[in-house]
Amino acid sequence: MKVGLFIPCYINQLYPQVGIATLELLEKLNVNVTYPSGQTCCGQPMANSGYESESVGACNNFVDNFKDFDYVVTPSGSCAYHVKKHYDIIPQTEDVTNVRNNVYELCDFIVNILKIKNVNAKFPYKIGVHKSCHGLRGLRLGSCSELVGPSFSSIEDLLNEVEGAELTSLARKDECCGFGGTFAVTEEAISVKMGKDKIKDHLDSGAEVITATDTSCLMHLEGLINRNKQPLKVLHIAEILNSSI
Repeated sequence: MKVGLFIPCYINQLYPQVGIATLELLEKLNVNVTYPSGQTCCGQPMANSGYESESVGACNNFVDNFKDFDYVVTPSGSCAYHVKKHYDIIPQTEDVTNVRNNVYELCDFIVNILKIKNVNAKFPYKIGVHKSCHGLRGLRLGSCSELVGPSFSSIEDLLNEVEGAELTSLARKDECCGFGGTFAVTEEAISVKMGKDKIKDHLDSGAEVITATDTSCLMHLEGLINRNKQPLKVLHIAEILNSSI
């Protein structure tokens, strides 16, 4: 199995420790991982801002970098979703189709492709899980409260096996944090209020750490937490799953 590691812009520029944790975790799971050095943005920020046509170069570059891998793994649900669902703007060659079909968010890959739930991590803290919108409703990493059906969550499957970890229960467990990419810029007041509501839910649940599959959501929440001096830490799920505290 040849796996290409895609590290999104936010992680590359602001949270490199998440990229390192992702690589180390996959290597611990005996995955043959390669990081193509020519990779850049997947094109999501441009597309979300109304400039989808200008993201064609980024999309083609993504395919060129990852076309020779069996799987593409990324610690970002939103980026994986964008590649899977929004690469219709480029010609659907065999390479494009293969890349789109084989790109996976990290937890999805571990649980559903590797068929692993216990990654031998230790993290003795109370964890609040933020289920990011693209991962939850786009990639179906978990069940949604508005749908009738069995309850499931790839993220919680992994965290429940982490030694010492305790998952807290939220009142509104699959509500948006308010980030939404450029929504946080164009609708700042609404975005902030949604973020504050989300943080309060985690505090009320007794969480010590908030985790998610998307660094962008966590960055939004972390900014509000820090500005309001609240007793919460923010960590990407890769950092927890790679922990041996």
